[in-house]
Amino acid sequence: MLYWLLYQKLFLYFRFFRVFRYVTFRCVFASLTALLIGLLIGPFVIDRLRQFQIGQYIREEGPQSHQKKGGTPTMGGILICISVLVPTLLWSDLTNPFVWLVIFATLAFAAIGFADDYIKVVHKRNQGLTSRQKLAFQFIASAVIAIALLVLRGEGIYNTRLVVPFIKNFRPDLIIGRLLLPHHVPYIWPLAFAPFVIFVMLVISFSSNAVNLTDGLDGLAIGCTIIAAGALTVLTYVSGHVVFSDYLELQRMPLVSELTIFCGSLVGASIGFLWYNAHPAEIFMGDVGSLALGGAIATVAVIVKQELLLPFIGGVFIMEALSVMLQVGSYKLRGGKRIFRMAPLHHHFELSGWSESKVITRFWIMALVFALLGLTTLKLR
Repeated sequence: MLYWLLYQKLFLYFRFFRVFRYVTFRCVFASLTALLIGLLIGPFVIDRLRQFQIGQYIREEGPQSHQKKGGTPTMGGILICISVLVPTLLWSDLTNPFVWLVIFATLAFAAIGFADDYIKVVHKRNQGLTSRQKLAFQFIASAVIAIALLVLRGEGIYNTRLVVPFIKNFRPDLIIGRLLLPHHVPYIWPLAFAPFVIFVMLVISFSSNAVNLTDGLDGLAIGCTIIAAGALTVLTYVSGHVVFSDYLELQRMPLVSELTIFCGSLVGASIGFLWYNAHPAEIFMGDVGSLALGGAIATVAVIVKQELLLPFIGGVFIMEALSVMLQVGSYKLRGGKRIFRMAPLHHHFELSGWSESKVITRFWIMALVFALLGLTTLKLR
């Protein structure tokens, strides 16, 4: 809205407002706006959550040191979503379809997390939606995103080809060519889009759950989100820049550069939330925050064609999710034997004698290393 007012309207009378056309300038302002919103309304949100007695219920099977955290206000993801979406609406070009797509992704996954958290609070337990219910809603939201991208592909502003790290000339298309399908059965043709839709569903849902699993220590998930969002800010900017995209041999998508505003807002909002979520936390993000963050990060990665860089951009999230999968698989296939002392991975290190602050700091360092490795692959093709 401010972009429309300051550049598209006032620029006609005051040439100074030309500066608001630049993505980098608006990204900085969006980030600062998100940070300011988070810091200013944070105490109000925390007080309100306390008044409504929306506190965290701690798993009995979790580390004993976490039992004292019971009752800490949760559902702080509401604060994150407000801090992200308001600056995005203020500083973005709202005629850009990709902006609305990431806004939808954020709100859709936040709604799923809100339902999960609400059930926990109402029933005063640590179990909200069942795993199947949660996954079903995530798949539905992800499928809507995939279909929207297919529509944009039809308009020529999106490409379904994968960008494979380290291999610049190998870009497989996730749309099956009609030549491979029987011509005499026209109703089978829509199946050509199935691989892309399924791929997007898996990527976004996995990312959303991975961030959710990482959210187990004060500041851990949000600190890693700051780093991942920072890397995505770089990726969205270079993907939409004519010089950088050509130099790095990326698929140039001019409209994608507007997502730099969203990613900048995500960085600012995450820093603002970390102010209150740092150890010892005054507020937890809850599923409304973790699912929204994971869904938003993955949606941006899918739009800028960097889905295969997610294991680097969100390296710690992937590690945490894989540790749970390996632990469950080992327990079922090896007759109750476990690989880790406890999953997700951060609990394993806690039970190994690391203090909570040490686990958090070292995981932040790993997240930074992963993100830097991911960015280096842009030229190593």
